[in-house]
Amino acid sequence: MMSIPVFEVSQPVGAFFIGVMRADHLFSICRFDYRRMQYTNGYVDFLGIQRELNKKRISEIKQYVTTAEACFPTSIVISIDEKCARIEDADVVGAKILKIFEYIDDQTPELSIKLEEIGSIIDGQHRLKGMEEANTIDFEVPVSIFIGPDDATEAMIFSTVNLAQTKVNKSLVYDLFALAKSRSPEKTCHEIVVALDRMEESPFKNRIKRLGVATDGRFGETLSQATIVKGILPYITNDPVADRDRGKRFGFWDQALARDSNKRIFYEFFRRNEDAKILNNLLNYFNAVRERWPNAWAASGTGNIINRTNGYNGFIRFLRPAYLYFTSEPRVVAKTDYASIFDRTKLLDSEFNPTTFLPGTSGSTRLYNLLMEQSGIARG
Repeated sequence: MMSIPVFEVSQPVGAFFIGVMRADHLFSICRFDYRRMQYTNGYVDFLGIQRELNKKRISEIKQYVTTAEACFPTSIVISIDEKCARIEDADVVGAKILKIFEYIDDQTPELSIKLEEIGSIIDGQHRLKGMEEANTIDFEVPVSIFIGPDDATEAMIFSTVNLAQTKVNKSLVYDLFALAKSRSPEKTCHEIVVALDRMEESPFKNRIKRLGVATDGRFGETLSQATIVKGILPYITNDPVADRDRGKRFGFWDQALARDSNKRIFYEFFRRNEDAKILNNLLNYFNAVRERWPNAWAASGTGNIINRTNGYNGFIRFLRPAYLYFTSEPRVVAKTDYASIFDRTKLLDSEFNPTTFLPGTSGSTRLYNLLMEQSGIARG
């Protein structure tokens, strides 16, 4: 059994506890659980919370923790199974004692929880692994401890802590929103991306890097999940954090004002829980793109940009004026309607290259401007 003096912190997500632990004590109860891929019945299931360990970063931390200036003032965030924790009052006012212990189930031994399986690292695995490899067992670290959170809560905590940090793969963070129980714009976008990657009729089938890195056994993945999500998200919400919080608190969203509907063209679908209509609009639109420029779309080489970040960013930006050209009401625009706009353009398959459309924002902006001009929408 392990006893740790802690203080309880009450926040909107719920209560958790802050204390101090030696690194070796953390090693003894926490498993290193990172986001990984497992193939089951032909589909890809994503398990775990943490991103895969970065060996370079671990090596840097290992070197750093042996220096005289070593300091980790921010908390390691862990969760502990509720069957293995008990909170008791302490003599100090406001303080409590957290007792951590193995769970033994005599009737069903396979449900027992060993000491090394009690905890899971939500955030801070690189710091811990670096300390472990440096053998700095007596290094003390502040710890934030959540007792008994479900997978969705762990994912939400990890995502919230890391979404704004460049060190974390954004595709991984967006993927974690799938574990959330409540609806949110990010979760909707994630589910749409999964469908786009799996559906036979999707022009993006098997082309999306779900965790931002290439999938083992697949070739021709030209777009990251984060790129696609970031293109769709502004059409659903202008404040993802507020809308996510509203979904968690109330489970419904107010009707959009007319002036906002032209910006958030898919908001009403989201508000009405009609996410399939967002997906159908995207399928119709990008299938029209694929059919207008079939050779460029089929190519996966580095000299082609139509189905890569630059091309996608230009086309997803053009989606809003194309959609509004046909309707001011929330509805699914037919593929033939989108196709009629692309048929007016003069762009050739061979022009979707890095020379015509330079890498970066300037290239995607040029594509958008050409589509606006050649389609006639800009004059409409």
